Amino acid sequence: MSQFKLCSFKTCPWVQRAAIVLRAKNVPYEITYIDRNKRPDWFLAVSPHSKVPVLLVDDKEALFESNAIAEFLDETAAPRLHPEDALARARNRAWTDYVSTFASAISNTAYSDSEEEFAMRAAKISDPFSKLNDALAKRGNAGPYFNGPKFSLVDAAYAPFLQRYTFMDRIKPLGLIEKFPHLLAWRDALLAAAAVKASTVPNIEDVWQEGLITRNRWLKKFVSESVVGADAAA
Repeated sequence: MSQFKLCSFKTCPWVQRAAIVLRAKNVPYEITYIDRNKRPDWFLAVSPHSKVPVLLVDDKEALFESNAIAEFLDETAAPRLHPEDALARARNRAWTDYVSTFASAISNTAYSDSEEEFAMRAAKISDPFSKLNDALAKRGNAGPYFNGPKFSLVDAAYAPFLQRYTFMDRIKPLGLIEKFPHLLAWRDALLAAAAVKASTVPNIEDVWQEGLITRNRWLKKFVSESVVGADAAA
């Protein structure tokens, strides 16, 4: 079996996506955390966008972009997380592509610079939430994951951002996801999944909150003082 090493920042949800896939497949891997403000030359040499994730394969090949990494892992390591049916697989890939829109709505809100900006951006979350809720509703009674009982690449793609939404909602409740029962149930199932739980540093919520403080975002005013000083080398 190949040897894998993930390059990451401690709070990067896109790296977490790759880590979830590795965990779901029980594939051993190492993870190296780099300083986002001082990215080493060896990393810049293998990451065209200067971004994480990068997956080093046998210390020879470097893959970048979380979707490409997830697809590679699904083709090379069992069990297969994509559906066997070609139409279902295409549908999954289409919804996986939508994750960037979904993620932007959440991340832009969390990293707002003012109360007015936060309110304006938070209002835009309903649209992607509604679209995902409708897609989940079309499954009928299937669940708990996107395709039913089997964890998939779609689940791995959305879990980090539903987790970040939950972090944000805990410090500044929006009362939003509760309006979308299928999405709410999916979120709860994803955050309870073993692969998702094992895909981050143990204190991920504290580190994420500390990031709000170090980046001087508006939401920092709602962060508990006990979080200040957390390890946030992310």
